[in-house]
Amino acid sequence: MGSQPDSDYPSQPQHVPQSPEELQDEQRRLRRLQIMVNMVMSVISQDPSMTVDEASEMVADTRRAALAMFPGKELAFDLIYRPRLQRLMRERFRIH
Repeated sequence: MGSQPDSDYPSQPQHVPQSPEELQDEQRRLRRLQIMVNMVMSVISQDPSMTVDEASEMVADTRRAALAMFPGKELAFDLIYRPRLQRLMRERFRIH
């Protein structure tokens, strides 16, 4: 196989290094998101009067808030947080 020019391959998005301030801001937003998800999970699991509809709305609100903090990261949310939230909903409300 001869050497192929790089121009034959689709271009990858270039990673732009973050400034220390940008990195710090991203870490702060990530920590805020983690706290928010943990709080939502705690409320859903511990509030005996919460209905499945109320819990579902909390989950949807959490996703909207996460995407407001991290635009375009739907896949990351769906891979990281959605399974945890779905598992909690199944356990809490006996959803099969």
